Amino acid sequence: MTPTAAADETLRDEIRLLGAMLGEVIKSEGGQALYDRIEAVRQASVAYHRDDDGDAEALEALLKDIDLDQAVGLAHGFAAFSLLANIAEDRAGKRRALDQAEAAARPDTPAGALKRLSDQGVGMGEIRELLSHALISPVLTAHPSEVRRKSVIDRIAGVSDLLDACDKGGAACDIEQRNAGLRRQIVILWATRLVRQSRLVVQDEINTVVSFLERVFLNVAPERLHAWRDLLEAPDLKPFLKIGSWVGGDRDGNPNVNAEVLSAAFRTQSRAVLAHYMDQVHALGAELSLSGALARISPEMKALAEGSGDTSDHRADEPYRKALSHIYARLSATFPLLTRVPAPRPARFEAPPYEGPAGFRADLQVLHASLTENHGAVFADDSLNRLITTVDVFGFHMATVDLRQNSDVHERVVADLLKVAGVTGDYLALDEEGRLALLAAELTSSRPLFSPYADYDEETLKERAILAAAGEALRLYGPDAVRTHIVSKTTSASDMLEVYLLLKEVGLYRPKAPEQCPIQAAPLFETIEDLRASQPTLERLLAEPSARAVARARGVQEVMIGYSDSNKDGSYLTSTWELHEASRALLDVTRAAGLKLQLFHGRGGTVGRGGGSSFAGVLAQPQGTVAGRIRITEQGEVIANKYGEPEVAARNLDALTCGVLLNSLRPPADDSLTGRHGETMQTLSRASMAAYRAVVYDAPGFVDYFRAATPIAEIADLKIGSRPASRSTSAAIEDLRAIPWVFSWSQSRVMLPGWFGFGSAVKSADMEELRAMAADWPFFKTLVQNLEMVLAKADMSIARRYASLVPDKALAMRVFGAIQSEHDRTRDAVLAITGHDDLLGGQPELDRLISLRMPYVEPLNHVQIELIRRRRAGDDDPRVREGILLTINGVAAGLRNSG
Repeated sequence: MTPTAAADETLRDEIRLLGAMLGEVIKSEGGQALYDRIEAVRQASVAYHRDDDGDAEALEALLKDIDLDQAVGLAHGFAAFSLLANIAEDRAGKRRALDQAEAAARPDTPAGALKRLSDQGVGMGEIRELLSHALISPVLTAHPSEVRRKSVIDRIAGVSDLLDACDKGGAACDIEQRNAGLRRQIVILWATRLVRQSRLVVQDEINTVVSFLERVFLNVAPERLHAWRDLLEAPDLKPFLKIGSWVGGDRDGNPNVNAEVLSAAFRTQSRAVLAHYMDQVHALGAELSLSGALARISPEMKALAEGSGDTSDHRADEPYRKALSHIYARLSATFPLLTRVPAPRPARFEAPPYEGPAGFRADLQVLHASLTENHGAVFADDSLNRLITTVDVFGFHMATVDLRQNSDVHERVVADLLKVAGVTGDYLALDEEGRLALLAAELTSSRPLFSPYADYDEETLKERAILAAAGEALRLYGPDAVRTHIVSKTTSASDMLEVYLLLKEVGLYRPKAPEQCPIQAAPLFETIEDLRASQPTLERLLAEPSARAVARARGVQEVMIGYSDSNKDGSYLTSTWELHEASRALLDVTRAAGLKLQLFHGRGGTVGRGGGSSFAGVLAQPQGTVAGRIRITEQGEVIANKYGEPEVAARNLDALTCGVLLNSLRPPADDSLTGRHGETMQTLSRASMAAYRAVVYDAPGFVDYFRAATPIAEIADLKIGSRPASRSTSAAIEDLRAIPWVFSWSQSRVMLPGWFGFGSAVKSADMEELRAMAADWPFFKTLVQNLEMVLAKADMSIARRYASLVPDKALAMRVFGAIQSEHDRTRDAVLAITGHDDLLGGQPELDRLISLRMPYVEPLNHVQIELIRRRRAGDDDPRVREGILLTINGVAAGLRNSG
């Protein structure tokens, strides 16, 4: 048996094992009748799919006849199975990662990436130089497409840990004991509500993100940094992996985020990281029992030990323990100042708190230098050195929190401040040049606009308080606590200067020293129109002395580009191309200004929101736009899927690093492909956008179809986020948030945002050129591969059943017909480009995973349709709602990248 076949068989065995255990639990906990009904629906669903809806009547009769308790139990059962199948799939990925031969051949692994670079003539020195000034930062956000409760995620981790432990135990593993533990976890999972009963508040989202930071990133990020140092033989390589977060700082469209929430986010993060440091220092104190009479110590080490408040006779002759006791006591004193709660294990004596992470690191470095100078390399890469690296990555803040707000809010707040200060009565009436002139003048004046004795709009006071809280966070937690303020809906340079003016009002921007401003305003270009206008907007911004001074002090200007709204605005193909071209144009602007460009990619989970392989996505970026620096949002369910377990997180952090290296150090000739095929892509982009907008924006009744043929209304009931699904009460697609837009199409198995328009765009194109583009150009290759994945998860036969929910049958037939026709055109086009007979013919591993998963997702779709039908017919039984939400949960878990 080949290694691939063996791996597939192991995956199937684990799915059978977990599925059989779940079946036993369903029988014992839910009853034989429920088990039989689940099995009957599964078989009917398989027959329906196999016969291309030939058994639709039998399936519909089975579901129409089902009582509510069984419907809820059925949805619960299939949703639980999807969760368990995901565990087996993740473990298969871990096994592949541990296969050294396979890993060495894959460019998304360190060994494979270094080999490819070596083959291209790139030396270790070039790699070390690139990483010496690199920044690779996944940024965790709370965007609501994570439907699993934390309790459910914990159960998944429990099952995975049991299976992992048995793997490590080898022949000594007690299978019966393991299976008993698995059954216990599955019983708890079965008896745990999979959906929330109340809506999340922001603190819930903070706690969830911090749980990932604490359980996974706190250990994995430093460990991967040390692994790269070892590979590159660069022990002093500075940390290039940094973790970011939006939770608590992103208030765009979320009225629940305020100054207290931002402060609470930092307190929560700091509690976790300081507790970790205290545990590590305590462990080092137990380990470093070296006697001053038997070991040499440096003068700095001697001074640190003698300055300790530890007067215990037991440690009188143990300088390292004395020093660590003092360090621990200082951390213990720091803890309540930064967290507002007592330290979990107070010190035995008092010591002054640390003013910041730099002082803590300096003390640790004194110990490490003394050990290595006097005892050699055995202490060079020990637990103390790992702790120093952890401090370098996480400081006292744990994750850098970005601020984000909509430009409309900023301009209203600035207008209010200027009006009350008597500067201008109607700032909003000024044109762009008028605004820039006024803002530039105010940014050179040390006179504050705000008066504590004046009356302001509530919005003004709230925004000022948030920025003041950011300033306090910088003082308490260090300079990496907050570094960027992102401006949503950026359309002009004044949108950024307004941020600097507001920062001036809280003392963070100083007119006499603008280069010392600790927070950079970063534009977010989201719509197709904004992306096309991004070049002149950034040029105008960097012509302003204030913005230019901040950027030059950092050496980089950060720009965020949004995948979600550009896709909703103009189609997947057009969005992808416009993002590509905007990135190139922005690079030209920053180079002309003598700066580096740092792109922040606002990606989601599904392809319609920039999803797909992060490795492939980074490789596909235009030449020069990465250059060792990249930030990427990780949202919703993707966080748990990519970073839910240490081994999986390590693999994904490595893949991201490999993508950055390969893109940044690739041969310059690669960029010629953009010049060679750019005109073709421009033509395809225009055609795709025209086809997309003709249906989505211009077809009569399309909005009505969307709201009836997808579970968008039911998704609004799902308690998966702290912000509303729409930006306003409008029913227009323009006002709907991109996440529920994509999420709804995923649930109904249309997956429209990930492919619509491509088939129409390429129907008249030169197929030979498209095949060459897919073979040679990473950008187009990734685009087509992502299309394939989306099409493989789409199912028009199931989508047709969702269309039956539309009351207007003529409308349903017309719109679904257009969707079906474009789907067929796109599928045929993809197969013609790839030369394969079936989708994913060139990605057999992904094809196998999807094929294994879909038979257990499809029954959930059918149950969802039936329950939605009942709910919309007026059945307001709470169990109907619960069943619908369970199916949404299960489908999202099965698709894995649903939002």
